[in-house]
Amino acid sequence: MPQCLTVGHLLRQLQGLDPNLPVRLAVNPDFPFAHYVGANVVVREGTAFIAEDGQEGYLPAGARDALAWA
Repeated sequence: MPQCLTVGHLLRQLQGLDPNLPVRLAVNPDFPFAHYVGANVVVREGTAFIAEDGQEGYLPAGARDALAWA
């Protein structure tokens, strides 16, 4: 996965998924957490920003392992 993700790359990854699946951001500062994805997308200075909208809780072990954040 490229470090600089583009809108097109993200859309290609999501297009085959069930559109009713919830989306979370996986964040790993020291302990892996799942965060809600904000509904707004803001474009500024050539970059699209998607806000985080609060923490849901710890990232499930299966997701953590798939990301190699064990």
